[in-house]
Amino acid sequence: MFHVASRRILAVLTAASFAVLPLEAVRAVYPEQLIKIIVTFPPGGSADTVIRALEPLVTAELKQGLVIENRAGAGGNIGMAAVAQGKPDGYTLGIAPAGSLTVNPHLNSSMPFDPKDLAPITLLAKIPFVLVASANVPAHTVAESIALAKAKPGALSIGHGGNSTAMHLTAALFTQKTGIAMELVPYRGTAPATVDVLAGHVPFAVLDIPASRQLILEGKLNAIGVSSAQRLSSLPDVPTLAESGIAGFESVGWFGLVAPAGTPADIVGRLNEAFGKAQKDPSVVEKIRTLGAEPAPTSPEEFSRFIQSESSKWGKLISEAGIKAN
Repeated sequence: MFHVASRRILAVLTAASFAVLPLEAVRAVYPEQLIKIIVTFPPGGSADTVIRALEPLVTAELKQGLVIENRAGAGGNIGMAAVAQGKPDGYTLGIAPAGSLTVNPHLNSSMPFDPKDLAPITLLAKIPFVLVASANVPAHTVAESIALAKAKPGALSIGHGGNSTAMHLTAALFTQKTGIAMELVPYRGTAPATVDVLAGHVPFAVLDIPASRQLILEGKLNAIGVSSAQRLSSLPDVPTLAESGIAGFESVGWFGLVAPAGTPADIVGRLNEAFGKAQKDPSVVEKIRTLGAEPAPTSPEEFSRFIQSESSKWGKLISEAGIKAN
């Protein structure tokens, strides 16, 4: 109890010490030492690749180095707990995945951290998906897919990359919003789901862009629609599910930058400025898009509202669809 109280007092005093400093003054005093960034997944993943692409630009802007620490496990919960427990001084940051902040709290009765213990800095990237059909399925549009499913209620299925993953939730949202009965078939990742929909073992699947783009361009899979709010530069001829008649449909994976709650607003603003500038660099944009993601810089306030919106949306779906954790 004493430790918690002391931490809160420290956070208040630290915030107060920076509250009167304009951004130019913060630039002069922060950062004074290396900044640790905890990535909640192993090296080589999309979040890890993006932060390493941003690293040299952010380092040049802040005139201070970044130490990247991969701390994987429990769907991102282990790394996020470490960030939430860090000092709110701007020297411990984390790459927060969507699941940790907006899905896991609705699937687990107990969590090692509370999302409220984190201060949003900026969204970094969104990872859209695409709903595809096997080439032998007579459906190329949302309308044709709905008609086919209604003609064969319960007989069709959608493959996805695993229970409680973003691809699973995307498939569940599709069936909920269209009112069709389709079995959701979990796989151990995108690769086996891609193999089975390609072979026609499942008629439909929700896949990520790197796994599906070339197959779509070669006509081996029918692209029904992308799950993002806007069309993708990598698949410009594929409509969004929203523009195809499913009003308001958006379902994407994402990750963003967070700090421990209580980190002074001026420091959060300085970090937001540095990372936002790096995210707009053409070489970084290209790198992010090769991962099948889209750069998505935001203000801290926009990121906070986005997290709240996503949590509300997925919490409602998880409850109504009876989705359980793995």
